[in-house]
Amino acid sequence: MPDLDLLHSFVSVVEAGGFTRAGERVHRTQSTVSQQIRKLEERLGCVLFRREGRKALLTEDGERLLGYARRILALSSELHDTVGKAARTEVVRLGLPDDFAVPALTGIVGSFARSHPEVRLSVCCDLSCRLSLALAQGELDVALFKREPGSGSCIAAWPERLHWTGTLDAVPHDGEAVRLVMRPPGCLYRERAIHALERAGRRWRIVYESPNLPGIQAALRGGLGVSLLDEQGLETDSVLLDEAFPAVSPTELALMARPGAPESAQELASMLRRFCDAHRSRADAPPQAAATTGMGKPLAAEPL
Repeated sequence: MPDLDLLHSFVSVVEAGGFTRAGERVHRTQSTVSQQIRKLEERLGCVLFRREGRKALLTEDGERLLGYARRILALSSELHDTVGKAARTEVVRLGLPDDFAVPALTGIVGSFARSHPEVRLSVCCDLSCRLSLALAQGELDVALFKREPGSGSCIAAWPERLHWTGTLDAVPHDGEAVRLVMRPPGCLYRERAIHALERAGRRWRIVYESPNLPGIQAALRGGLGVSLLDEQGLETDSVLLDEAFPAVSPTELALMARPGAPESAQELASMLRRFCDAHRSRADAPPQAAATTGMGKPLAAEPL
């Protein structure tokens, strides 16, 4: 591979049309440029230019080299820009539970990205058990995830009230197994539902699994079974079935940052905390439209 500096001088001679003007372009003397071209010719074993007066014209070998030289120099510049920029770019990795990636929260994340153009934001939506593990292993800088209440220090936490929900005809008759619509194993809500049913001596079976909230909601609308969701996951016309199933204890939404996370990650965490605080305040206000219980009564607003 010819030296990049030699190729640069070669292209400069072609574009300037002569050695003197090429020297002015690369801030070298005409003799230095000539020496570089001779060195390049020696390495390639061919003549690259023929002189006509003060002009330097390409030979056939020179014409063949020109395309390669330009591509090599362009790739070198691209490599330098890409690798150098990547080394200087700060990456903030955010984890969100899929049932909390609401449009308003997406707007907060977008606002952060616009106000920090020098930061590359990477967002992952996943089950809370995976998010907490990724944060503990240093694979995330900031994470919102569901967990057992009071199970460790955090930036902030908000209580979650869980509800049984589904269509009325999905409620099992005496002796029938409860048909559950749930996320995959590892989901905190799934564990809550199964343990509550087993403590109550109720039979159950999983009839539908989905790793994301829209899949769960679609299955519930279709009457496939019942599920356990927090109020973020309920739709406006969701029917609550709490009276027909055993009570379950609350969970909580926790906000955490990785120890040693960059300052920009701490700023993002502060934005998320303000958003969640405001969201909880709105949830505490009297609802204008709410899900209904199986008896047709409105669902009272609960904290986030």
